[in-house]
Amino acid sequence: MKKAGQWSKEQVSLWLAEEGMQEYVEPLQQADGQALLRLSQADFQKPPLSRISPDSGKQLLEKIKTLNIEHHIEAHKNGFANGHVVISHEGDAGASSKTKRNGLVNGFHKELVRIPIPEPAGPQFPTEWGKTGVAFLYAICCFVFTSIMISIVHERVPPKEATPPLPDKFFDLFDRVEWAFSVCEINGMILVILWIIQWSLMKHKSIVGRRFLFIVGTLYLYRCITMYITTLPVPGMHFKCSPKLYGDWESQMRRGMKMLAGGGLTITGSHNLCGDYLYSGHTVMLTLTYLFMKEYSPRRFWCYHWGCGLLCAVGIFCILLAHDHYTIDVVIAYFITTRLFWWYHTMANQPDLKRPSRTNFISRVWWYRFFQYLEQNVKDVVPRSYQMPISWRSLQSGHVKYSRIDSD
Repeated sequence: MKKAGQWSKEQVSLWLAEEGMQEYVEPLQQADGQALLRLSQADFQKPPLSRISPDSGKQLLEKIKTLNIEHHIEAHKNGFANGHVVISHEGDAGASSKTKRNGLVNGFHKELVRIPIPEPAGPQFPTEWGKTGVAFLYAICCFVFTSIMISIVHERVPPKEATPPLPDKFFDLFDRVEWAFSVCEINGMILVILWIIQWSLMKHKSIVGRRFLFIVGTLYLYRCITMYITTLPVPGMHFKCSPKLYGDWESQMRRGMKMLAGGGLTITGSHNLCGDYLYSGHTVMLTLTYLFMKEYSPRRFWCYHWGCGLLCAVGIFCILLAHDHYTIDVVIAYFITTRLFWWYHTMANQPDLKRPSRTNFISRVWWYRFFQYLEQNVKDVVPRSYQMPISWRSLQSGHVKYSRIDSD
């Protein structure tokens, strides 16, 4: 291609696409090479560029900076050596005698101006699947511990005949709908399946995956503590709890593993234990999957966001409509899930919060060291970038290539 300063509008668009920044093609469709090189940080603070990138154009500006350096080098390669004339050994530059050309044009040095360009210390978003594997093991351990804890708490739940359900304002306003909890679990399975598909198409799936696994594991670990400390009576007289085992630990462990294998869902027949009310695990999964789906999908997919949000809201409402959880269970689950999601991502997106200091009070949380281990090499806000593993052209040519979809 020509030097960057001589690019046409079409060549600018082609360059943006080749660099994986398709989201800038439309707002910069009228920009030629000179306009591209003149872009600055101020241009990304106002529309339309301010609505495009979550990193305020940092990646594009870095690439433009490199183009400016290359343009400067090309501009000074036209027969000059730092702008100085070669002086003849037998006279000055203005003498009528011929200067020694040394085979060079017009007696001038034609040398490259070497400007060192610092290489980046490492990739901004390293894959690090090993860390993702550690987060996966952590989440699995938390799920297993939760299943065992539910089996233990089940033995402590008082009989519904002796201790009736506690008063609940939602139950006073809405009568129980028997099929509502099945709707909740179906909505939850749809959201989980959609999230798995979305995650599998992401470019930085290892980073996003370990974030999801850490947060969901920590939420279920907190749930073990709350359900064990305060065991609430069943929320309704319709509950049919499994018989108590009275200290048979082997049978309790089998019950817990059976529930884990069935995903803790009632519709799979794996969850017939009582006592896991404070707080709601179904609300955790509904809310967390929606938060991740919305955060890591392009902003222009508003129909997708609204659809997933509706599935989440209907699912949570159906939990209460089925009288399978107290309202306080759902409220606490929503509060803890959203706060942990927001705190973690705020810490991950702010470099100063990744370093412990006297003013960083968030570094005093018990899981901060684990957070540092997972996020210390992530240099910036993870972009909403997607990859299609196989494109139509690659199928036609017989070669497997990756096509990128970078959007906001």
